[in-house]
Amino acid sequence: MSNQTIQDLFSIAGKTALITGGSRGIGLMIARGYVEAGARVYISSRKKEVCDHVAAELSAVGECISIPADISSMEGCAHLVKEISEREESLHILVNNAGAAWGAPLAEYPESGYDKVMDLNVKSLFFLTRDLLSMLEKAARPGDPARVINIGSIDGLHVPFIENYAYAASKAAVHHLTRALAVKLGPKNITVNAVAPGPFESQMTKWMLENFDEHIKADCPLGRIGEPADMAGVAIYLASKAGAYVNGAVIPVDGGISIK
Repeated sequence: MSNQTIQDLFSIAGKTALITGGSRGIGLMIARGYVEAGARVYISSRKKEVCDHVAAELSAVGECISIPADISSMEGCAHLVKEISEREESLHILVNNAGAAWGAPLAEYPESGYDKVMDLNVKSLFFLTRDLLSMLEKAARPGDPARVINIGSIDGLHVPFIENYAYAASKAAVHHLTRALAVKLGPKNITVNAVAPGPFESQMTKWMLENFDEHIKADCPLGRIGEPADMAGVAIYLASKAGAYVNGAVIPVDGGISIK
């Protein structure tokens, strides 16, 4: 294949993407990668000031628009759908990244923490995807489907060493929901895949990396934690022509931790 063909194969230039939780952590890694690759990127997060600031920063590289929204509630999901649909007729890529974690000993695990994690990580992901289907269908083209990319976790693939019961269960649910939606939406020319990250630097993993950094690196066959390019790369692959025939997959990006 020629260099030009290879570039086309992995191109997402001109596509429109929405990334929830796109102002920090893994969401920001993907957002930056998409903007640099020429996509028009909408990022959403709870904190308006942070979301606006990150969008302005990324706009120095390409096109990034802030839509602040708290999608932990159905009202917040509806607000985000309304805002994006007023700006765009179609949506090529939906990255469901927004998530929460909660760690506590089993005997003390609170119902409030359990509900918070499940509502944001599973329920909101499902209903936001459902309510954006018409926009995704409009973006789909023969040989180039619209894409839904769900951010799961290796904690949904194996039992983690920390007590984050609801988080691990929610990510396992995300993985299986990904498969169910892939079967349902494939005939509509929409693919649904999940990425299961291992440890990356983020607000969510800060405590874990501060306390178990050496243990985590020792447990990883590649001997390191993930870097922004690792996450941007898989997200670009799944959204490009190169990933057009991938559907219902859960791709670990963890250096081999989950299979060790």
